[in-house]
Amino acid sequence: MSGTTVRFGILGAARIAPAALIRPAAGSPEAVVDLVAARDHGRATAFAGRHGIPRVAERYEAVVCDPAVDAVYIPLPNSLHAHWTLAALEAGKHVLCEKPFTSNAEEARTVAAAAARARAVDGLVVVEAFHYRYHPLARRMREIVDSGELGRIRHIEAWMCAPIPDKSDIRYRYDLGGGAMMDMGCYVVHMARLLGGEEPEVRSAAAKLHAPDVDRALSAELQFPSGHTASVHCSMWSSSVLHLAARVVGDAGELRVANPIAPQYVSWLTVRSGGGRRTEFPARRPTYAYQLDAFCDAVLRGGPVLTPPEDAVANMAVIDAVYRAANMRPRGT
Repeated sequence: MSGTTVRFGILGAARIAPAALIRPAAGSPEAVVDLVAARDHGRATAFAGRHGIPRVAERYEAVVCDPAVDAVYIPLPNSLHAHWTLAALEAGKHVLCEKPFTSNAEEARTVAAAAARARAVDGLVVVEAFHYRYHPLARRMREIVDSGELGRIRHIEAWMCAPIPDKSDIRYRYDLGGGAMMDMGCYVVHMARLLGGEEPEVRSAAAKLHAPDVDRALSAELQFPSGHTASVHCSMWSSSVLHLAARVVGDAGELRVANPIAPQYVSWLTVRSGGGRRTEFPARRPTYAYQLDAFCDAVLRGGPVLTPPEDAVANMAVIDAVYRAANMRPRGT
């Protein structure tokens, strides 16, 4: 590493990679996407050509072990996240891993322990790619809750429902760590934890199934230690075709947020309190650009990480508990 630039290798020619890393890196003076590999070498070559990636590797292992690569981006199926994060750490690489961090909480604990050792010995950075968390909107939501303007928080709601009509999509496969709670639900669980300020217990959950142990939609009720509650809703295919929102109800006011996940498109927040109402509009810069800035800052200058492995363990623990409450198996078990 030059000390001024982070050189990335990508594992997989994933659809999310251009928005999540390649385009933000093109606009960053501190990030370069240098290498990609996929299961199909021809697909990797075509992907590299489309996106201006200079080098293509034959195998994932070659990316992880390449001496010119500083950080590995992992947008692979959920079931492969733990294996390749551990492999990257063993090779001395920083890691940006797509959410959810692993298939289940036990895997997350194993990876978090390895990440803690790698951080202590080699200063390696591991980030779960909850990009929304790095946007100023997420900080603003938490500021409003913490300010006391809403009074004592009573209830939180979060929705992420978006259609995935192709039932052959890997997100409908249990063996690859699929399911609505894994794909969409990891966001709403994370957001409920962010706004709730504590780690919740799962009171109940109900799923609509695509196949045994594969949820196409799931809702859960959470309870926080201080007494406030949360409802989280996610769907890949249900009557809630498209619903991206968050709501916080306090005894003195209410916060509503439209599209807190990707505010670079259409988003706003509304606060009702003290007999008044106001609306704020967030920055339109992409969440992924803020996330890349933070990742490079952490690698190059030791900056803060908002979504570290320890946070991923807590999030996966709630997801596992949601599945069990819905009488389903957590992924990878």
